[in-house]
Amino acid sequence: MKQTEIVHVLQTEPTINELTIRGWVRSFRSNRFIAVNDGSTIKNLQCVINFENFNQDQLKDITTGACVEITGVLVKSQGQGQTLEVQVSSIDILGTADPEQVKLTILSPKRHSLEKLREQAHLRVRTNTFGAVMRLRSKLSFAVHEYFQKNGFNYMHTPIITGSDAEGAGEMFKVSALDPKNPPLDDTGNVNYKEDFFAKETNLTVSGQLEAETFAMGLGKVYTFGPTFRAENSNTSRHLAEFWMIEPEVAFNDLADNMDLAEDFIKYVITYALENCQDDLLFLEQRLIQEDKSKPMAERQEMTLREKLHFVVDNNFKRVSYTEAIDILKNCKPNKKKKFKYPIDQWGADLQSEHERFLVEKHFKCPVILFDYPATIKAFYMRLNEDEKTVRAMDVLFPGIGEIVGGSQREERYDVLKQKMKAMDISEEELYWYLDLRKFGTCTHSGFGLGFERLVLFVTGMGNIRDVIPYPRTPGNAEF
Repeated sequence: MKQTEIVHVLQTEPTINELTIRGWVRSFRSNRFIAVNDGSTIKNLQCVINFENFNQDQLKDITTGACVEITGVLVKSQGQGQTLEVQVSSIDILGTADPEQVKLTILSPKRHSLEKLREQAHLRVRTNTFGAVMRLRSKLSFAVHEYFQKNGFNYMHTPIITGSDAEGAGEMFKVSALDPKNPPLDDTGNVNYKEDFFAKETNLTVSGQLEAETFAMGLGKVYTFGPTFRAENSNTSRHLAEFWMIEPEVAFNDLADNMDLAEDFIKYVITYALENCQDDLLFLEQRLIQEDKSKPMAERQEMTLREKLHFVVDNNFKRVSYTEAIDILKNCKPNKKKKFKYPIDQWGADLQSEHERFLVEKHFKCPVILFDYPATIKAFYMRLNEDEKTVRAMDVLFPGIGEIVGGSQREERYDVLKQKMKAMDISEEELYWYLDLRKFGTCTHSGFGLGFERLVLFVTGMGNIRDVIPYPRTPGNAEF
């Protein structure tokens, strides 16, 4: 008989027709009540057996973690905690799980820390928390594509192996096929990369932006959504060495258009999650409420998870220049009373998460888009303003997280871009093709980057970015 997913079973009316479900046992009580989950929903399905009709050896194999196939009739439940249940007519054990072994894993009923769950990443998606997070991640990923496809964007795959550093940061993972113990050397004693696979130094990409710009100059509106890599030795709750980036690039868009696009896009994908992931969001919200009860009042969340999401969806994003933001921060109480870890004392400072969160959560009390940043703290490709001090950059700031989007109007003027590259010691020879775009039909264009895991972190309410990606890659950790 064809399997019915539990998410659909729970939306079905009781019937005399038998159905079949497959899933993993969450619990087996009183030799009678089996809670089964197949991953299609946060909710378990209660299956009731008459133990007198089943072989005792078979019943012993119905343990937490075991995989089962159950056939029976869906009826209204007489007990509390569920409205429907399956009266079991047959059960097959598809895969056993030794109870003694289960006790040593995160599948055991006791609560485990998120750190413990990360140690068993191959099993953690079977827990309620990670099942909910990963279903939300999947839905958000779909919403990203749906938004851009509905709005006429072309999806492009930018290279993962690249010879350029889009950020100019230099913190990249090297890609080489040379023997690390005995690499070929040139006349100066340096590694001779001309003998390497690509005949030059190559790295894992930090961004697909530069390549996306080339396609925007031919297709008009494009977006990338793929893996990117940073070789930063950063052990924080907000950084990964491997993560996914969403990067749209649009010909003829200026900075104002870019801000409009970012706001509309973010509201769309969060609204999609609110409308299509209600059970998972409710579970994660209740989890956070329980977590907050053990914290001092000052550390508790001011808004529930869904209130925080509606806070973004239902409010217009406040647009504020960097200069205005610096004035606000210089004169605010936390800065004057030296409460900031990084005090703001002059124009030109690079804003930290504490400053961004103050602007969003305390001052404006809505999402904020900061724009026109100092040129000295931003990348070479951002368009220089007429004051020659600031660039047409913008960051979107969220409550609880700070910056979630970074973008800009790109520098379309050949001479200006060339001067900026020279000032920042960026090779014209390596990026000749990028400069070429400014020689063959240049135009105003803009784009932004959004770290997908930052978005998932915000929507799920999780506290550590390692808990919103299936297999986190961080300094010293590349297991699984």
